[in-house]
Amino acid sequence: MKEKRATLFGLPNSSEAYELRDFLKRSGFPFEWIDLKTDDDARRLAGVTGLNDPRLPACVMEKGSVLFRPTIRDLAAALDWFRGPKHERYDLAIYGAGPAGLSAAVYGASEGLRTIVLERSAVGGQAGSTSRIDNYLGFPDGISGWDLASRARQQAQRLGAEIIVTAEGVAGETRDGWTVSWLSGGQEIVARATICATGVEYSRLGLVNEVNYLGRGLFYGAGPSEASRCTGRVFIVGGGNSAGQAALNFSRFTTTVTMLVRGESLKETLASYLVEQIEGTSNIEVLLNTTLVGLDGADSLESITYRDNESGEVRHAPTHWVFVCIGGVPRTDWAKPGTLLTDAAGYILTGDDLIDEPLPPSYWASYARKPMFMEASMPGYLLQEMFAIIRSKDALLQWGRELPLYPWCIGSLHFRPSLTARRPICRRRCQPASRF
Repeated sequence: MKEKRATLFGLPNSSEAYELRDFLKRSGFPFEWIDLKTDDDARRLAGVTGLNDPRLPACVMEKGSVLFRPTIRDLAAALDWFRGPKHERYDLAIYGAGPAGLSAAVYGASEGLRTIVLERSAVGGQAGSTSRIDNYLGFPDGISGWDLASRARQQAQRLGAEIIVTAEGVAGETRDGWTVSWLSGGQEIVARATICATGVEYSRLGLVNEVNYLGRGLFYGAGPSEASRCTGRVFIVGGGNSAGQAALNFSRFTTTVTMLVRGESLKETLASYLVEQIEGTSNIEVLLNTTLVGLDGADSLESITYRDNESGEVRHAPTHWVFVCIGGVPRTDWAKPGTLLTDAAGYILTGDDLIDEPLPPSYWASYARKPMFMEASMPGYLLQEMFAIIRSKDALLQWGRELPLYPWCIGSLHFRPSLTARRPICRRRCQPASRF
C-alpha cells in the first residue's frame, strides 16, 4: 500500500473537499481524508479556529506545508504538476489526458516529437474515475482506471512528453503553418500539429435543485474517492458499464447498492461479464424502468424520489449517497461558435456528414474536392488516430506541409450519431496515412 503523501481535513458534506479528494484519487496520489466533526477536532487537527473557519478544507503536504482552502490549481502547483511550457514551440500539442490523449503522447514522444499534453482536470479523464476495468488488453486481473492512467502518464513522461494539469485550452488559430492555441490563463501554445482529445462531460439529471446537492450527496461519475466513506444504502443512476462497475465497487463497502435503470434490461447496455457479476452479488438490487425524479435534504442530500415508469408508482427512500453514471455530452465548447461545425448534440461533423450541411462560403468554396473521410469543416482539420499519422517526425512535418491551413487533428475516443448507427469517430481508415 502506498504511504500517504498528503492529509486532507474538512467537513463531511463539503463540496470543495470532495473536489480535492476526487482530484487526488483520480490522479493516483496517496492521501488521507479526515472528517472534522467538532470544533476541537478542527483546532487540534487542522489548525483552524473551528468548523466554521472559512479556511477549510485544509491540506497538509508531505513536507509539512499547509494549504488552506486550496483550489485544484493550488493543489496541482504545490505538487509541481502545474507549470508553464518548457519550450516556445512543439511538434505536437495534445489537449486532454484521457486514454486517447495519453496514447497519442506515447506514440508521438516515442518517435522523437517534442510533445506537450495539457489537461484541465486530473490525468486519466473519465477512465480515471473507474474503479475497475476488466476488458483492457494486457491486464488479465483487471486494473483500476487511476492505476491505468498513472502508468500511461509515467510511460509518456519517460519517453519525453511534457504533461501539465489544470491547463485548459479556450481558443485557437493557425499562423504561418503552425497551430496556435491559448490557455485560459493567457499562455500561448504553438505547435506543428494539435490533437483535441477533450472527451465528454457527464450528462446532467436536469432536476430543479440538483445544484444544491452536488458534492453533498449527489455525485457525477463512479465516485472512487467516496466508496470507503459510504454507509447505508447507496443509489447508482444508470445502466451502462460505468454504472455497473461503480455498483460492484460500492458493494464492497456498504450494505445495499440500488441501481436505478431506465431500460428494460441490463443486458441491453451492460457488458455481459458485468451483468454476471452483478447478478451474483447479493447486496446489489436493480430497479428497471425506473427514473430518479426528486432530491431532498437540508445542507446535504437526505432522501430521493424515484418513479416506476411502467406502473407510475412513486417511491421515496432515505439516502446520503447518489452517484450518476448516465453517459456524457461532447466537450466541444471550444469548437463553438463557428470554429468548427458540429451537429445538434455537439459532435464535430466530418467527411460525408458535411455534404448536406450549409457550410459558410469561406470554408470550402475555393476547393474543388469534397472533404476527406475524417476531415472537418475547415479544410485540413482532421479527426484521426495518431498512430496512423505519426510514423515519424518527418512524416508529421510532411503532413503539415501538405495541409498548411489547419494541420490539426482530434482524438478518436468520442462517439457521435451517424445516419446509420452510433459509431466511433475513428474507423481505422485514416486517409493521409497512405501518403507516407
